[in-house]
Amino acid sequence: MLDLRRRQFITLLGSTAAAWPLAARAQQPAMPVVGFLRSGTLTDVLYRVTVFRHGLKEVGFIEGQNVAIESRSDEGQTDRLPLLVADLLRRQVALIVGNTPAALAAKAATTTVPIVFVTGLDPVRIGLVANLNRPVGNVTGGSFFSAELAAKQLGLLRELRPGATRIAVLVDPRWPTAERFVSEVQAAASAVGQQLIVLYVSSDREIETAFTTLVQRKADVLHAGIGSFPLSHRGRIAALAARHKIQRSTSSAIMSRPAV
Repeated sequence: MLDLRRRQFITLLGSTAAAWPLAARAQQPAMPVVGFLRSGTLTDVLYRVTVFRHGLKEVGFIEGQNVAIESRSDEGQTDRLPLLVADLLRRQVALIVGNTPAALAAKAATTTVPIVFVTGLDPVRIGLVANLNRPVGNVTGGSFFSAELAAKQLGLLRELRPGATRIAVLVDPRWPTAERFVSEVQAAASAVGQQLIVLYVSSDREIETAFTTLVQRKADVLHAGIGSFPLSHRGRIAALAARHKIQRSTSSAIMSRPAV
């Protein structure tokens, strides 16, 4: 796991301006600007924005006093990310903080502006960094490796609902490595003789359709899957689960149908 320590963050933010050429420094904003970039929506993850601001405050950076924050989101339209990155670069941000698609878009656009990512994927495998122990270049961050835990997540579902025969999983098809996640979870299901129902969702209508399919195919449990769309619409997914009498389990990312 990559971990951007507080001291590293302070050094990174504080030294960025000093490292720029004199000509660039003459044009930069009076206080450092942090670009907060996200694939998905900001309104559905306001708690993350709040935690981000709190984290900055803990290391001595207070918005409006000694740091400015420019927040951007693609509102579910991933193809907008390059334009959003370009806008942040025009504003001469000191660094860009983003989730997986946002960080990938930022990396493709700049080799000089520092990029801090948070991802559930293997950052080496998806091309964010070349090495876990010593990431070089302008990209660093943290990974939870959640995509690589597909088999373990499936095993947890089986433990929670040992009688389940059909498991449904929601997947955002636009998410990086969504195909690999599906492949791994299908392989894990096949290895234990479990029937898997993969439901692709990237719009409100597709969520409704997915739940209709889930009920029609009599899925026993639901894994909320992978991708920014299911995550940012978890409230709607929970509401539909309640409507269709699918009960939320102890994990916020896994839901199961109660025994009849």
